Amino acid sequence: MVIQSKTYPSLMVLNNTVIQCCLCPRLVQYRESVEPKKIYRDETYWKKPIPSFGDTNASILVLGLAPASHGGNRTGRIFTGDKSGDFLFKALYETGLSNQPRSNYRDDGLKLHDLYITASVKCAPPKDKPTRQEFLTCHHYLKSEIHLLKNLKKVIVLGRIAFDAFLLFAREQGVSTKGLKFEFGAVYTLPGLPTLFACYHPSPHNTNTGRLTQEMLTSFLKQVITH
Repeated sequence: MVIQSKTYPSLMVLNNTVIQCCLCPRLVQYRESVEPKKIYRDETYWKKPIPSFGDTNASILVLGLAPASHGGNRTGRIFTGDKSGDFLFKALYETGLSNQPRSNYRDDGLKLHDLYITASVKCAPPKDKPTRQEFLTCHHYLKSEIHLLKNLKKVIVLGRIAFDAFLLFAREQGVSTKGLKFEFGAVYTLPGLPTLFACYHPSPHNTNTGRLTQEMLTSFLKQVITH
């Protein structure tokens, strides 16, 4: 069953709703069952859905996949405290979109400039793979986020699942997505919607193999900014 979108008065109210969400039993069970790695044994894991964050007046939205089990699920902030985040924030810093090149904890002073970050699925899924039903259940939150970002002009999707999430949103707005394919560097202009920019996800699988390099991501972000 797809959850119908609700009207939220603000991103703050929406984020508070997200944090309390228990709509997907498998994800609830998994996120709460994650045991700390040895290096994090003295930390208290977040173990709840992850709210979005950043500049609420931003013109650019970064849309990822889902929190990492020992990243966002530990720290309470997407891309915070994991290798994907280290890779992403370094590029954001180099392009002026963040005030620091790393993000280790939720309250570490990180500030985003003209940028807002969210995820297609708000809970850490087993093996980083949400089911189709979990994806659809969580989608109404993303739909609301996009509507609440009043100055939004550009959306960066990190990976195929994020790409599919934005295409679903587009179709819900009555916009055709026929012929649109996910590939690195693709740019799509959709009528009445923010411009869509496709990028590989900065996961260790992609960065360790060289599929996505730091130079590629930095250059990509510069193109988004100047587009």
